[in-house]
Amino acid sequence: MRAIVLGLCTAVVLVVRVAEAQMPLPAAKPPDGATLFKQQCAVCHTTNLSEPVRQGPPLVGIVGRPAGKVEGFHYSEPLAKAAFAWDETKLDAWLTNPQAVIPGVVMVYRQANPETRAAIIAFLKEQN
Repeated sequence: MRAIVLGLCTAVVLVVRVAEAQMPLPAAKPPDGATLFKQQCAVCHTTNLSEPVRQGPPLVGIVGRPAGKVEGFHYSEPLAKAAFAWDETKLDAWLTNPQAVIPGVVMVYRQANPETRAAIIAFLKEQN
């Protein structure tokens, strides 16, 4: 009798494990742009003009703003001479590799993950 109960318990455990293995995993949450900004960008940038300027310029209102043109911030010469306005495409390229967008700039941050870049850009658009 004991052998039968033990055999049934083992069978139930196996059925449960097979069922668990076949259950789909919950979908991963997309990256949160505000959290990513805080983790990866806020050490150098703010999104509020009332905060003291950090190593990088404030990024509030960056989408549509001319590059290298925040009053009171000293940009590197190559960025100060830039002749474009920031849009999603330019921000994506910039976050991927700033030196490829404007050779000679001092920003060293690079983000290889397109989902992370998109989340940060979406957050920045909200700050406009």
